[in-house]
Amino acid sequence: MGVRRSPDSGRGAARPARVHNAWLGGGDHLPADREAAEPAAAANPGIVRAVRANHAFLGRAVRHLVGAGVRQFLDIGTGIPTADNTHEVARSQAPEARVVYVDNDPVVLAQARPLLVGSPEGRTEYPEADARDVGTVLAEAAHTLDLDRPVGLMLVAVLQYLPDADDPYAVTAALLDALPSGSHLVLSHPAAGIHADEVAESMRLYNERAAAHGAATPRTHEQVTRFFDGTELLAPGVVALPEWRPDAGDERPRAVPMRGGVGRKP
Repeated sequence: MGVRRSPDSGRGAARPARVHNAWLGGGDHLPADREAAEPAAAANPGIVRAVRANHAFLGRAVRHLVGAGVRQFLDIGTGIPTADNTHEVARSQAPEARVVYVDNDPVVLAQARPLLVGSPEGRTEYPEADARDVGTVLAEAAHTLDLDRPVGLMLVAVLQYLPDADDPYAVTAALLDALPSGSHLVLSHPAAGIHADEVAESMRLYNERAAAHGAATPRTHEQVTRFFDGTELLAPGVVALPEWRPDAGDERPRAVPMRGGVGRKP
């Protein structure tokens, strides 16, 4: 998910991107990933709903950014591709949109590269880099994106893998500092305080099986909101994901243990 993890063969331990794929009902995961995904979901039945809500939130946020004139996206923590990725959503409205996907998991990138393709009008690239190595991320992005023009910075369900000791706020601020006015931060994060007991137990079980590749940490509403420092937080603010600008005809939003929001850099 764009965060450095201990190297292994790719088969002996659960990896966050493949666990996420298992929760989505995909086929790109291994027994070790199911062994992490299933008990975590049993402890917190809302986690599968949250993962799906997260993907839907990404789509709504990208459509908003395109409507606001953004034509460039830096998506950190690509994950295993599914339908309606950032580039597909953006190009459905703006074929010239450019997207850089960043991940440090070679397994993810090997699966992503054949699928995350460009178009005659736009470009898609997929460098390997660690989210905390901001200089490398930005240098790689600059091969495809014009960092003097607004960029949609996508940190969707990735910052939970950065512990406080790694100062994820400084990482986010450094990325935003390099982007011009009119750029947007799209961010989602597992929530502390929504179904708190279930989330805590689910995270414990997940971390027992997958911590070697990024232990996950839920954060409070206040902690998630802090990531948007220096931006103008768009209405309705930092909310449970189904509550962020649901589309007409969507089911009534249900509480899920993930929060997110979108902020514009003034």
